[in-house]
Amino acid sequence: MNKYILSLLILFVSIQNLIADEGMWMPNLIKMINESDMQEMGLELSADDIYNINNSSLKDAVVALNGGGCTAEMISAEGLMLTNHHCVDDIIQGHSSIENNYFENGFWAMSKSEELKNENLSATFLVSIENVTGQFIDSLDLSMSESDRNKTISKISRKIVKEKTDSTTLSARVRSFYGGNEFYLITYITYRDVRLVGAPPAAIGKFGGDTDNWMWPRHTGDFSLLRVYMAPDGSPAEYSVDNIPYVPKHHFPIQLDGVENEDYTMIMGYPGRTNRFLTSYGVKEALEITYPEIIKIRTKKLEIMKKGMEADKKTKLQYTAKYSGISNYWKYFIGQSKGLKRMKVYSKKVAVENRFKNWVNNGDSLRIKKYADVLPGLEEAYERNKKIAFNRTYLTEGIFQGPEILSFSYTIKNRISSLPKDKKGRTEGLRKLKKLAKEFYKNYNSTIDQELLSAMLEMYYYNIPKPQQAPIFKKIENQLFGFKNLDFDFYAKNLFKRSYFSSEEKCMKFLKNPSKFLAEKDPAFLVFSSIYDKYLKELYPERKEVRDLMRKGNRLFIAGVREMDTLRNFYPDANSTMRLTYGKVKDYQAEEAVFYDYYTTLTGVINKEDSTNSEFIVPARLKELESSKEYGRYADHNGTLRVNFISNNDITGGNSGSPVINAWGEIIGTAFDGNWEAMSGDIAFEKDIQRTISVDIRYIMFIIDKYANAGYLIDEMTIAPSRRDLELDNENKSSDFAN
Repeated sequence: MNKYILSLLILFVSIQNLIADEGMWMPNLIKMINESDMQEMGLELSADDIYNINNSSLKDAVVALNGGGCTAEMISAEGLMLTNHHCVDDIIQGHSSIENNYFENGFWAMSKSEELKNENLSATFLVSIENVTGQFIDSLDLSMSESDRNKTISKISRKIVKEKTDSTTLSARVRSFYGGNEFYLITYITYRDVRLVGAPPAAIGKFGGDTDNWMWPRHTGDFSLLRVYMAPDGSPAEYSVDNIPYVPKHHFPIQLDGVENEDYTMIMGYPGRTNRFLTSYGVKEALEITYPEIIKIRTKKLEIMKKGMEADKKTKLQYTAKYSGISNYWKYFIGQSKGLKRMKVYSKKVAVENRFKNWVNNGDSLRIKKYADVLPGLEEAYERNKKIAFNRTYLTEGIFQGPEILSFSYTIKNRISSLPKDKKGRTEGLRKLKKLAKEFYKNYNSTIDQELLSAMLEMYYYNIPKPQQAPIFKKIENQLFGFKNLDFDFYAKNLFKRSYFSSEEKCMKFLKNPSKFLAEKDPAFLVFSSIYDKYLKELYPERKEVRDLMRKGNRLFIAGVREMDTLRNFYPDANSTMRLTYGKVKDYQAEEAVFYDYYTTLTGVINKEDSTNSEFIVPARLKELESSKEYGRYADHNGTLRVNFISNNDITGGNSGSPVINAWGEIIGTAFDGNWEAMSGDIAFEKDIQRTISVDIRYIMFIIDKYANAGYLIDEMTIAPSRRDLELDNENKSSDFAN
């Protein structure tokens, strides 16, 4: 290859690396990898302004809500925290009743004393990220079994964490990156007194419901407000009336200028999981086995739950959050399946693998020795995993996450087995057990659960091959002998009659003097244990072997790909650690003749109104405000109130609630969704069409101020000076100077 062509190739690769939309970057590496690129795109800050362990920085305002699963951000010096409505819908639901339905009507604390305490809700702040790979290298080698490797990693990790956290209020964890090729020590501090401050009604916070979920254009005010509290001395503390609002090291100023197409954007948060290095074998398994069965099972569960929710207001309140949790990723898997096929992701993965094979085969003996068996080994592992993946999908979706009575009976039995022997300890253990049961039955409907049991057992019976079926199904066949088709409705009805756990009344009676022996004989426990034990005995050993092969193969494949493409800066897959992504506000062409603008408005909400559809109800107060155009300072330069906008930032589940930040580190929105056309994004990023959907911060402020009349909350926020006004002032000053 001549030098000119080589130079062009290097230039091309470098340009490829500067495409900013793709990538969930580790904040501690931004200075080294991304800073200049970000500043070229428009960033007005330094990398130290974003991540700094010695001084206040943007990372200090970004929160892992409940340790992960969602993100939140600090927006005042008094502990006020912003996140998505859907991230705390179970919290809102838990505070609600038929008489006082905060979920349906909204909730607004008009003073700090009215804020609602929450159990099991926490706010975790990142303290530092340290590369500790060097402490592992000498102890790990290719000849080790995966079991020995994991034991070694655990041992070294415990030592590192202990040295970091002993005699502190900090927590820490060593996390692996790049498939286990690198290790980082991540240190946190967690506050456990987090109170509900405000939430719009579901008609705003969930406007569009399942219909609009994962879709653009969107018109959803998906936000809620929380407040973090600390002990008077500033340390983390459990809930107490003596606690005071948390004073963050940093909070985001609110920018009311809004956004325009091509504006620079950053998103910081805690994305849960991506699988960008997944091989073609994994894509094939997902498309042919896992996803179709998940979709099939969830479709049935949603059908049963929806019927029960539509029939009864109390049931609707109990199951709204549960339904949303199932529905969200039901639609996601449908969209991802279509996206993977439409984008021909399988073929693209094969192309990378073919390039990898050529690179290996054309390498020296060391390269061949290290990498030659990687792809054949992965192919073999996925072939062995076929039956396991199918069975495990039904076990997870249909049994573990199916009828709640099954997993609950298993939990109760285990808790009874572990009760202390001494009287005092047993009494306290029983108190906690009764509390657990009370919480469980608060959002439990036995009619729905009975139908779920019948449906899930039937699907399991007719889809899982007979040799893999648990012994309980032989008993069911015997009990239902004589029926042309097994009557699972009859079986479920009979089980619920006999089980101690089919109602709160029966369970509480049982827990007055609980017996491990009787718990083990309960029909719900027998169903669960029979199916689970069958899996543990016959499939789990095989799964463990296969997973070890996959882990080793993936680790070596990722190492090889990074070695093959040395000029490319690879970002690691998401793993619920803090990441930063940067890009631009951007419209897109969804398909031929279908073009989408970059924002939606309140007028669009009104146009979508459908009083016959609970997903598209518009509150009367919101219609009044739209009619009068009482938008105040939250309107754009045309007098329009914008609701949502899109950008080409790279996010996934876990980023829900993440702050969308402008070039100056000011918050301009809150991320809450992705778009339907790019549902393959967790496996393969599609730069032309992948978009993040966010709530415009001005719509959030408008709802708080004008709709809820909670202006005191606005007063405690920092409103950033208008960047447009500052630019005009500078232009005028320059003009005056020139004259």
